[in-house]
Amino acid sequence: GRGRLDTDQNVWIMLHSGSRGVGNQIGTYFIEQAKQYVTTHPLEQAFATLPQAIAGLPQGHDSNLSWLTDGTPLFADYVEAVGWAQRYARVNREAMLAAILRALLKHTRSFEAETIANCHHNYVAEETHFGERVLVTRKGAVRAGLGEWGIIPGSMGARSFIVRGKGNPESFESCSHGAGRRMSRGKAKRAFTLDDHAKATAGVECRKDAGVLDETPGAYKDIDAVMAAQADLISIEFTLKQILCVKG
Repeated sequence: GRGRLDTDQNVWIMLHSGSRGVGNQIGTYFIEQAKQYVTTHPLEQAFATLPQAIAGLPQGHDSNLSWLTDGTPLFADYVEAVGWAQRYARVNREAMLAAILRALLKHTRSFEAETIANCHHNYVAEETHFGERVLVTRKGAVRAGLGEWGIIPGSMGARSFIVRGKGNPESFESCSHGAGRRMSRGKAKRAFTLDDHAKATAGVECRKDAGVLDETPGAYKDIDAVMAAQADLISIEFTLKQILCVKG
């Protein structure tokens, strides 16, 4: 959870939660099902050799290139399971937000609150693009349809942005979900000291211990450069300054 102020001094609550591990279990299960499916269907076996043939490599199926075929019961099961996980993630966020608001009411005078944006990232959606029905996977990305609200968070010490999509068709109506890592979690823990982290998060009430060095601001790309690079995808509606970060 993150407490932030915008340029008008309004307080924002920003939180993230996904499917809490069940999404990973669903993915692992269906990856194994896909590997079995491709090896037991002759037509799929034939298609599985195409990538190697095009690249001039020896014929043979690489199990990591397995898939599920649209129109089959297994494919339908996968889409249903992924949809369930995404609905669970959304409801989970709504429950967490309600809990945070209840906690704030115990310690503050009454206030007005409204939800501006609730968006998925790292998810799959069935949509129509360029006149065709497709499944769009947004990894590290969020939907940026025309006028749609989106959240682009910075790191523990960086600014965050509430945006509206421009509906750019060339990006399949998507934009980056954040700055993204410039180094792995392990490398970040080796590269930064507790003093580095303290300086990078000065003015932010947050954990300053070694357990969060993997998410120190320096481990991420420059959020301002990322925002400038996607000006054709979104417009910035609110710029938020972090004052509190709670990492579970």
